Amino acid sequence: MSSAATTSEINPTVTAKLETKLTKPIAPNVEEAAEKETPKSESALKSFVSGGVGGACAVLVGHPLDLVKVRMQTSVGVAAGGGASVTGMLSDTLRKEGVRGLYRGVSAPLTAVSPMFAVSFWSYDMGQRMVRSYGQWGMTPDEMAARPYSLGMAEICVAGALSAIPTTGIMAPSERIKCLLQVQANEVEKGGKAKYSGMMDCARQLLKEGGMSSVYKGTVATLARDIPGTVAYFGMYEYSKREIMKLQGIDPNKGQLSLPAVVTAGGLAGMACWTVGIPFDVIKSRYQTAPEGKYSGIVDVYKALIKEEGYAGLFRGLRPALMRAFPANAAQGVTTCADACFSGKCGMLPWGGALEEDAWVHGLDVTPFETSLVIVCVNDSGR
Repeated sequence: MSSAATTSEINPTVTAKLETKLTKPIAPNVEEAAEKETPKSESALKSFVSGGVGGACAVLVGHPLDLVKVRMQTSVGVAAGGGASVTGMLSDTLRKEGVRGLYRGVSAPLTAVSPMFAVSFWSYDMGQRMVRSYGQWGMTPDEMAARPYSLGMAEICVAGALSAIPTTGIMAPSERIKCLLQVQANEVEKGGKAKYSGMMDCARQLLKEGGMSSVYKGTVATLARDIPGTVAYFGMYEYSKREIMKLQGIDPNKGQLSLPAVVTAGGLAGMACWTVGIPFDVIKSRYQTAPEGKYSGIVDVYKALIKEEGYAGLFRGLRPALMRAFPANAAQGVTTCADACFSGKCGMLPWGGALEEDAWVHGLDVTPFETSLVIVCVNDSGR
């Protein structure tokens, strides 16, 4: 007892340091770490479900305009589809085929949307890690902890572009089946018979006729469309987000976007994405819906298109694609933001907590989807 008292009297500084170390809340940190492990799996599952619901809403809202886009792109001759109005084609389809006709081919993107989200989240996360690792090259663990690395606009674009590569594995067959079901109505109008009764029948026939290579026909064109489209999307989204926040007097590094701002930024990003990606989308649609043997590849499609219709043919279907960007993103944004608000991760409703746009970058349990950086907006189901 006396020895301890003497030590305390002789060197109070050392004693204070020892007391600080001994009273450090080690157990609570362990408990916090354990608590963090559980929500992560729940967050991943919730992200998958909410992503699927949001993507499905985007598909359902935007599919009629997507139908018009594909039919414009695959029409033969300049006057066949390029000069037709969007409203004219919608009303014509509604009159001849009913509401069901506006949703021809919708089963394929609806089926693919949830796994597409899962792959998109994973690949986008991997892309971020690669970009962040490059940016933190040579830094010590202490330096990384002291200075959290935030991705810049160019790095976000690169991460998004990388995410398009694995996503194409699900996107390409979905696009192939969807386009075939959408355009077969044109053959029926000419007196022909519908070749496919639905999504499963279409997939079965494609496998029977040409195996997996037939199902994945147009994969290169899909990738050529999605990589630059993704860069344009994320670049415009990030730029729009920052400019909108500046107009609202919010610090872009700390503030959060309101729901209308999310929809606006997403819509502008979708328009930028389609403007850049539409030429390869036209080539993809032509190639995927053409009879076997008509084209030797996408280069052959390009040459034939330029020869018949000129460079204007590369922008077939741009009007409905741009018109589709805002309502599709609005449907998706409202769904996912509502999910974030009800789960307490968003400040848009009174019971929600504060949510930073880039919180997930700094290790918080907030998914990219819940901060409205929605990867599916890069691909065909959400743009």
